[in-house]
This record gives sequence, structure tokens and C-alpha cells, in this order.
Amino acid sequence: QVQLVESGGGLVQPGGSLRLSCAASGFTFSWYAMSWYRQAPGKERELVATISGAGRRTNYADSVKGRFTISRDNDKNTVYLQMNSLKPEDTAVYYCNCRLYSTDYWGQGTEVTVSS
Repeated sequence: QVQLVESGGGLVQPGGSLRLSCAASGFTFSWYAMSWYRQAPGKERELVATISGAGRRTNYADSVKGRFTISRDNDKNTVYLQMNSLKPEDTAVYYCNCRLYSTDYWGQGTEVTVSS
């Protein structure tokens, strides 16, 4: 079955960096786009970044452009989110996502807190 397992969250000061990882299994990883979403307390889940199956195309939310970078290693079945210049408003639970045959699959989430 499809499994997505996120890691790498934590507490970081404003201006700091974190790298999130999502290990995928149960499907042919390189065939599918992968995305990162986030959900802040009291807010709806929002799309942060998407990367195509081969990794050649990426898209970002305006709020993270120039600060976050999504990448993938298809040999390791892993997608990453490098987050730099973090701001308090980046505080959220971050989720890995893939859509297979119109079904969305989610990881359990990893919490990121940006605070001094």
C-alpha cells in the first residue's frame, strides 16, 4: 500500500533553515508528481510546492518562492523540502502528498515551529 513518511521538522529561530524529507513506498515513485502542503493552526491546508515525476518542473506558493526548494531523489524514493529564511508565519504541520488515480495520499505530517 502507499506510504508516505515525513521527517525533519522541529523548532527553529526566524531566519533559520530546515530540510524536510518524505520517504515514499508502495507505488512507482518516479511516475508521479509529489507535493508538500502545510496547515497552520486554525487555517486550511495549503499547497506549498510541487515537483514533477522526473524532477524537471517545480511550482511554489507565492509565500515561499525564493526561500523554499523542492527536490526529489528517485533512486531513494524520497522528496525533500529545503526551507531557508524561515519566518514565524511558516509555522505549521507540513504534509507530503501524492495523487494516484484521483486519490490523494498523505503522510502523517511533521511539525515546524519558527520562533525565537
